[in-house]
Amino acid sequence: MEKQIKVLITGATGKSGSAAIDELLKMGYPVRAMVHRIDERSEELKAKGVEVVKGDLLNLDDISAAMNGVDTAYLCFPVLVPGVLQATAYFAQAAIENGLKGIVNMSQISARREAKSNAAQDHWVGEQILNHTGIPVTHLRPTFFDDWFLYVREGIHTNSSIVLPFGNGRWAPVDSADLGRVVAKVATHIDQYKGQVLRLYGPEEYNVFEMSEIISAVLGRTVKYEPVTIEQFFKLNSKRAASEHFVQHVTHVADDCVNGIFSGTNNLIEIITGHKPTTLADFFTRNKALFV
Repeated sequence: MEKQIKVLITGATGKSGSAAIDELLKMGYPVRAMVHRIDERSEELKAKGVEVVKGDLLNLDDISAAMNGVDTAYLCFPVLVPGVLQATAYFAQAAIENGLKGIVNMSQISARREAKSNAAQDHWVGEQILNHTGIPVTHLRPTFFDDWFLYVREGIHTNSSIVLPFGNGRWAPVDSADLGRVVAKVATHIDQYKGQVLRLYGPEEYNVFEMSEIISAVLGRTVKYEPVTIEQFFKLNSKRAASEHFVQHVTHVADDCVNGIFSGTNNLIEIITGHKPTTLADFFTRNKALFV
C-alpha cells in the first residue's frame, strides 16, 4: 500500500493502541486516534502530531465520523467491558460507509464458537461480522498479556505472592508494546495479512509456578504462586467491584487456561515486526519499580 495511507487507532490511550501509534509515527504514517475522553493522555498524543477525535465505540455516528478520510482502522474494544458485539457491528457498518481498505481486529486466543466465556464467544461472532463486510480484515488473537501482572501487583508488593485461579495452566505472555508493533505493521500492509487469524504468543511458555521463579529472580526476593479456585479468587478480591460480565469471563477463561486453550508459542511477532518479542523477565525488569 502507499506510504501515505492514514490509520485510525481506537483504544488509542490504552497499552496496545498507544504502542501502535508510536510505531506508526516512527514508520512515517499519519495517524488519527479515537479516544473516549480528552485528558492528559490525549493531549500527549496531540503533542506527538496525532490527530485526536473524541468518540464512543458504542455510538455509530461517532465511529463513522472517526473513519472519514482514513484508509485502515484498528478495532480494540476492552475485553472486560460488555458491548463488543454492538461495537463491532457499528464498526463494520461505518467501515462500509467510509470505504475502508482494511481492518485490524483485536480478538483473543480463546475466541471460538464453543467458548463458554460470553466475551470470547462474542469476539468470535464479531470476527464473522467483520468478515462479511467484504473489506480485507486481519484478526489478532493474543494470549494473556504480561501487563496483567499489574492487576495483582499489590499481592506481589505486600505479600510476595501471586494469587490466581490458573492452576498449572500454561501460556506465553505477550507484551502490549509488541502487540502494538504488530498492529502498526498489519494496518499498513493489510494486503499481506488480509483474511488471516494471527495467533500471537510471547517467546516463552510457562505455568505460574515457573513465572514466579523468574519474577523472584528479577525482584531479588521470593515471590510464591498460590493457586486458588475461581470462587476463592473472587472472595479474596471482594473489595474490588466486579461486574457480572467480568466474573463470567474470568471464570471461563481460567478453565480454558487450565485446559490448555492458552498454551503454545510461535515466532509470529518476530516475523511480523522484525524484533524479538519481550520476555517475562524483560517486562519485570522494565517495570521493577511498580513491584518493589
